Amino acid sequence: MISIADLLATGSGTLVGFILGLIGGGGSILAVPLLVYVVGVASPHVAIGTSAVAVAVSAAANLAGHARAGNVKWPCALVFAAAGVLGAAVGSHIGKAIDGQKLLLLFGVLMIVIAGVMLLRKHGAGNPSVRLTAASAAQLLPRLLGYGAGVGALSGFFGIGGGFLVVPGLLASTRMPLLSAVGSSLVAVTAFGVTTAASYALSGLIDWRLVVFFIGGGILGGLFGARLAGHLATKKALLGQVFAGVVAVVGLYVVVRGVGALMA
Repeated sequence: MISIADLLATGSGTLVGFILGLIGGGGSILAVPLLVYVVGVASPHVAIGTSAVAVAVSAAANLAGHARAGNVKWPCALVFAAAGVLGAAVGSHIGKAIDGQKLLLLFGVLMIVIAGVMLLRKHGAGNPSVRLTAASAAQLLPRLLGYGAGVGALSGFFGIGGGFLVVPGLLASTRMPLLSAVGSSLVAVTAFGVTTAASYALSGLIDWRLVVFFIGGGILGGLFGARLAGHLATKKALLGQVFAGVVAVVGLYVVVRGVGALMA
């Protein structure tokens, strides 16, 4: 029998997938609040573990398209992801040890920060010829390893894909063009999601039934979002700003609920 929670998980997944398809990222940051406050997952840790699986699947699906289009700078992406996997393993281990309500409160703060980054972020053209080679390794490798480990730790700690953290990390460490950073980021987001999901799965902190319904909704929402994106291609910047506002509002809500729960 399909329960109300299953239907709510499908609807939540549809919303996340729709946002991902429409503006190309960011929707996954809403997965944990939706699972906790809409679907009704009692444990923030289970919500984080469950969302990590959905994030990994979504990122892998999007990566295939970017790889076919030649938007992935594989050497840079793989080094960044490898460093990030170690960070994500450590971050997820620490996250599981923290009280669920405190973790949710910190998650709300992160949402507000990410919304601010989304609103203020500006990008130059970048350097399309940047490559990780023997000649450039001395300059690029330390930056890729440092940013990768830091972003991976945050991703694992909060159970998010971290695309809005990975893209700025790749831009800062390599100065590659934005489109290349977006495509390359999906290698890391997929790896981080798998690492975090594996860590939470080993601790029994994933609701696999909800994963199926959430991902199913995400696939459906992604199809609609991608179709609408074609009609609103010239308004993507505005859509991104509106979505940033939504993330900020939800973040504030999570913070208020988190503070209330800790004071109760």
